Amino acid sequence: MAYQNTNGCISDSIEILDPKPLAVVASGVVHPPIVASFNDRIRPLLDCIDKLRHLNIMQEGIQLPTIVVVGDQSSGKSSVLESLAGISLPRGQGICTRVPLVMRLQNDPNITAPNLQLEYNNKSLPVDEIGIADAIILATDEIAGHGKGISNNPLTLVVKKNGVPDLTMVDLPGITRVAVQGQPEDIYEQVYDIIMKYIVPEESIILNVLSATVDFPTCESIRMSQKVDKTGERTLAVVTKADKAPEGLLEKVTADEVNIGLGYVCVRNRIGNESYEEARSDEQRLFSTHPLLSKIDKSMVSVPILAQKLVRIQASIISKCLPEIVRKINDRLAVNLAELNRLPQHLTSVAEALTAFMRILSSSKDSLKKILLSGEFDEYPDDKEMHSAARIVEILNQYSNELHSKNFEKADEFLMEEIMVLQETKGIGLPNFLPRAVFLNVLQRKVKEIAASPEDFVGKLWNYLERVVIIVLMYHCENYPQLQSSTRRAAQNLIAKKKNESVDWVREIIGMEKLTDYTCNPDYLTTYSKFMAQQHTFMEIMNDHGKYSMINLEGVGEIDVGHLRKHLDVVQQAFDLKMRMMAYWKIVLMRLVDSMALHIMFSIRNMINKEMENEIIQDLMAPHGGGIERMLDESPLVAEKRNRLKKSVKLLKESKEVVANIMDRISLYDDHESD
Repeated sequence: MAYQNTNGCISDSIEILDPKPLAVVASGVVHPPIVASFNDRIRPLLDCIDKLRHLNIMQEGIQLPTIVVVGDQSSGKSSVLESLAGISLPRGQGICTRVPLVMRLQNDPNITAPNLQLEYNNKSLPVDEIGIADAIILATDEIAGHGKGISNNPLTLVVKKNGVPDLTMVDLPGITRVAVQGQPEDIYEQVYDIIMKYIVPEESIILNVLSATVDFPTCESIRMSQKVDKTGERTLAVVTKADKAPEGLLEKVTADEVNIGLGYVCVRNRIGNESYEEARSDEQRLFSTHPLLSKIDKSMVSVPILAQKLVRIQASIISKCLPEIVRKINDRLAVNLAELNRLPQHLTSVAEALTAFMRILSSSKDSLKKILLSGEFDEYPDDKEMHSAARIVEILNQYSNELHSKNFEKADEFLMEEIMVLQETKGIGLPNFLPRAVFLNVLQRKVKEIAASPEDFVGKLWNYLERVVIIVLMYHCENYPQLQSSTRRAAQNLIAKKKNESVDWVREIIGMEKLTDYTCNPDYLTTYSKFMAQQHTFMEIMNDHGKYSMINLEGVGEIDVGHLRKHLDVVQQAFDLKMRMMAYWKIVLMRLVDSMALHIMFSIRNMINKEMENEIIQDLMAPHGGGIERMLDESPLVAEKRNRLKKSVKLLKESKEVVANIMDRISLYDDHESD
């Protein structure tokens, strides 16, 4: 029989089962096993998935092929599992299955008595066939509590028995919309969440148990499965209670109004105290002789047919999905190992702590040198804030532009400041002689006007550098949070010192500029001479009132100088003073910008190479710092992450070994077959 493809998982391309006919004979005659399923290929595959499930590999986000049994309350789910396993499960009114029941059926022709094992809450208890129902009830009470509440924690029942199909299925609580006495009010929502958790993965096969007594489209289990499997390509339907509603059943299972892609199987479960042999004989007789049910194709009826279909589907999906599971295990293991290796060494001695601490200091210094001194930003390629060479230049250019925009003089104020200074500094002496004090007076006024800009610049720059330094230090200390507070404090204290040093240096520079006028830069005389070459034209306008009073002066622009004719006694001296100051002011501004750049780079280098390490060590060793021993106390976050990754790696390695062993068994079988 060919089965629809389930996203690359189910196919009819694999022939694992021994295609032995299913024999069912009259009551009183010994029956063969439900399905001749034990096979050297099926058992290893199923063992592999069962072991992975037992290891709880799904907590790593790796889904396993699973046959999930769902159905409305009292649809006969447990009875179907009973028929497949040949054992009694809890029955009664209301929800009988209150926790996910993982049933692992293992055919073993070498044993005469069933071997049953219950596994839950890290316990494994042997049980006998007579007491299995009571044992499941007790285990359920322990997991979900007494009463009628449900739980998502699974209970596993291992059934080793001669004649059972090799199957692993998960039976889920029956769907009920109305809470009865003793059940939580949100019982439907709880059951819904559990069912969805199991049927959403594409690797799950949905075994939808439907009662023949209801309309299939109205079944809540159909609605749930259709939400996750709209085409029905991974849904198989089991129709129970066929003997109670035979009318129209043939039309129901052939019309397929609810998209059951893997087909229907109609069964008659055990009734009352019937033995399983009697139940199978009665089922065979029912579908052979009943006037309506006998018309249903024999490939769609009986528990043995259901078992055969389930075994084939299960074997196919496992064989198709196993390579992807192996890949996911390997990928996840590689990722977790890499993440575990990136965690800091768990320090156990002061010597180890000191070594780690010095490594942090060294790596931090290397990063800061690259970012602040070399202009490299490969460690922060997408964070422009950390492209520090470019950002420092931007701040420096803003500072330069601000300096040059100061002392802006309105056109109608041209030479007025110089004239006022000359008039206020008149003294007894030679006429037309420019005293040095006059020049210094004007210079000091101009320097005073721009004095705040250099201080603002160093404040802004060191604030930026503080952000960069702390980001780098916190990155290199991220694995040792106990170091971060003292390291941050040390960085802030050091930056504050450096900022104060720069402010003091700026004030000294400003004081020097106010104190004296000096430069050996030849550009001063060159520029002064060029400016003074305009004096003749300027004075002609001053002396000839009939001339047009507009003049275009280099370094000043086009201005109206008519208002200066009333100051002819000092205007020539004022022009000379102005041109000298303009030529010298260019030198002053250049000096303030250039020396600032040199000072900043020198300060940054000293901070990284000499001062930062000492500051951090002093803060760490201070009474409030806690000393190097603090590093021995691993951060709770890091410790939790380390433990989680270790557990994950252990689980994945065990899972990888499980898969490898199964593959070896299959390879040995193939080699044996080829011989």
